Amino acid sequence: MRPAPARRARAAAADTACVEAVELALEAAREVAAPSEVGEPLGHAVEGDRVVTHYFACTDAGYKGWRWAVTVTRASRAKNVTVSEAVLLPGEEAVMPPAWVPWLERLRPGDMGPGDLLPTAADDARLTPGFTQPEDEQTDRQATWELGLGRARVLSPEGRDQAAERWYEGTAGPRTPIATSAPAQCSTCGFFIPLAGDLRQLFGVCANAYVPDDGRVVAVDHGCGGHSEAVEVPSAAEAPPLILDEMAYDQFPED
Repeated sequence: MRPAPARRARAAAADTACVEAVELALEAAREVAAPSEVGEPLGHAVEGDRVVTHYFACTDAGYKGWRWAVTVTRASRAKNVTVSEAVLLPGEEAVMPPAWVPWLERLRPGDMGPGDLLPTAADDARLTPGFTQPEDEQTDRQATWELGLGRARVLSPEGRDQAAERWYEGTAGPRTPIATSAPAQCSTCGFFIPLAGDLRQLFGVCANAYVPDDGRVVAVDHGCGGHSEAVEVPSAAEAPPLILDEMAYDQFPED
């Protein structure tokens, strides 16, 4: 048995009375737009059976490219046309605001200030429960390496990798101008304090009070001019070289 052919949607026919109701739509647009003025007609569109939308230009300087849209309709077997709605809609040349972005996606590093709160979603992939009850008798790996010790959640492997990539590609990585011109890497500096755990192999904290990265996480192959072995400072008590004039002589009186 052959399936019945799909029915095509019937195009709505333009209702003559609704199409000719331009003056009615214009009065409705003027009533809504007041005290602004409504411009010339911009045509109409058939929305459905006995439903037509008339468009008029918007003359307000603050809404360039917008247009007034007035929808009129007529009930079945009725002669009178009535206004359904009148609104201001953007046209193709209208100036529109950018697409709305959720606040969590708009945040950037450094946006938080004193008193600000940043809620973390319950399903944040960067975090994992501080303790996971093992399903078998074997010790749970997460509990072995990071119990949390009072923290409900700790950094997940994904969160750790994101932080490592962010730090390494940022101002504490090896590609910054201060690092490329450094005499040596942070890994050989006496002010370098390695981090604990898996991040120890790649990052540490700078403890030199005289450099920009003091108290900040730096990569092992980062560097700056404050390296502990950058230069040898001469001793302040070092004596100047002896100058001996071998060409002069002294005159002694004769006895």
